[in-house]
Amino acid sequence: MTPHYWTEATRSLASGDAVLETLIDRFEGLTLGSRGDAFTTIARAIVGQQLSVKAAQSVWNRVCDEVRSFTPAALVEADAGRLRACGLSNRKVIYLRDLAARIGTGRLDLAALSALDDEGVIAQLTQVKGIGRWTAEMFLIFHMARPDVFPLDDVGLQRALRNCYNRGRPLSVTRMRKLGAAWAPWRSVATWYLWRSLDPVVVQY
Repeated sequence: MTPHYWTEATRSLASGDAVLETLIDRFEGLTLGSRGDAFTTIARAIVGQQLSVKAAQSVWNRVCDEVRSFTPAALVEADAGRLRACGLSNRKVIYLRDLAARIGTGRLDLAALSALDDEGVIAQLTQVKGIGRWTAEMFLIFHMARPDVFPLDDVGLQRALRNCYNRGRPLSVTRMRKLGAAWAPWRSVATWYLWRSLDPVVVQY
């Protein structure tokens, strides 16, 4: 489902930034979207850490074949060795099982996250082993559809910023933050279009 703010956001960004105007025109009709429930979204993000989109999808498919009913309880019960055979590192198996255990015991209440602001959601999610700020930001963008997330640690976003605003040359963090500040309160949308400048295939979690 297209976020309710998408049209307003794209109009605002296009009117104030020529680069984004071009990208918005080029990818007209494509929008941000999510593949599944909150637990699945976070699990997919963990699986995808430090992997290409293609490799992450391949591993994810094997994990889903192994854990057919992909619920926290089923993941806790899944054999660690068989999960590693799907292509998961030992650390990612630990991370996924910690996520599932926290949800199962109520230490992480995914339903309660909607009442929190962005930083509150990040604070809750980063208590899970293996979840850092980047993974929490992917959850905010792709599952919660929060409009103003700027995941500056994302290497794809950094590369897109260099390519689009500095002819491929390095940009300082200060400069990247300044660029992002001009796109508030629609930085998630700007980020999504900058990702498309690198890969037109829409990624979903």
